[in-house]
Amino acid sequence: MNEIQGLAQNQKLPSDPTNFSKEDFNALKNSLQHCVPHIRFYNLTSEEFADEVLPYKKIISKELYEDLLKYFLKPSIQSSKTSKPRITTEEINIDSIDFKIITIQHAELISKWIDRTEITDEIKNTYKFKLLLRGSRDGFTYKKFHEICDNQSRTVTIIKVKVSKEILGGYNPIEWKSDDSYGTTKDSFIFSFKRCNDIKNYILSRIINEKVATLNSFDRGPSFGISDLVLDGVFGKCGNFAYEKQISGTTDLFSDLFSVEEYEVFQITR
Repeated sequence: MNEIQGLAQNQKLPSDPTNFSKEDFNALKNSLQHCVPHIRFYNLTSEEFADEVLPYKKIISKELYEDLLKYFLKPSIQSSKTSKPRITTEEINIDSIDFKIITIQHAELISKWIDRTEITDEIKNTYKFKLLLRGSRDGFTYKKFHEICDNQSRTVTIIKVKVSKEILGGYNPIEWKSDDSYGTTKDSFIFSFKRCNDIKNYILSRIINEKVATLNSFDRGPSFGISDLVLDGVFGKCGNFAYEKQISGTTDLFSDLFSVEEYEVFQITR
């Protein structure tokens, strides 16, 4: 189960769940409330259920717990269990994302945007998020971005804004270059999340002028559109020129700048 992630987010919790208080279980339940619905409980072995679920039974619903008990205690039920298996966020290989900025839920939603599926739909394809660059690890310079990301396609740029903690980002299905050209594609998009812990409050903006979807400027970092989302070292800029809508800031040309706390570039593969 995802109790390891929950414990990592609540480091004051005892390592042994038998020592948990009611408040400890509530804290863990709050941390994992978005993850539990995506866990494939019925694919577990009896041993995995006993070791990884039973100690944490207080964080799942009473109905689910009783159904799982019946399932694992009566082999006849297991053979008749025919619910359609769903692709879960674990299958997106989110282990490759070490949660510096985004969460499992962000990865799942971005995957659906790439596939152009509805939010309520099940995930069509499983993706691996391979970290190419992290600002705090590799540096924030445009030189380092092009050194690592040039000639790489199907990349997602994730930016954490300083102070507001807003998350900005963009998907580029074609290769980055540094020849001062524009990249042409109909499948790129940019996005923002108002708060890093709220995936429902977002703006998704798809390209409308596909001939200027990306800018391959040698003296800038990842750049989408005509200053629709541009990263220049530890500063960035948002506008509304080539994409459907502005994802952050105001329409004032002098008020749409932001400072970068962290940024990452992932390559998306199947």
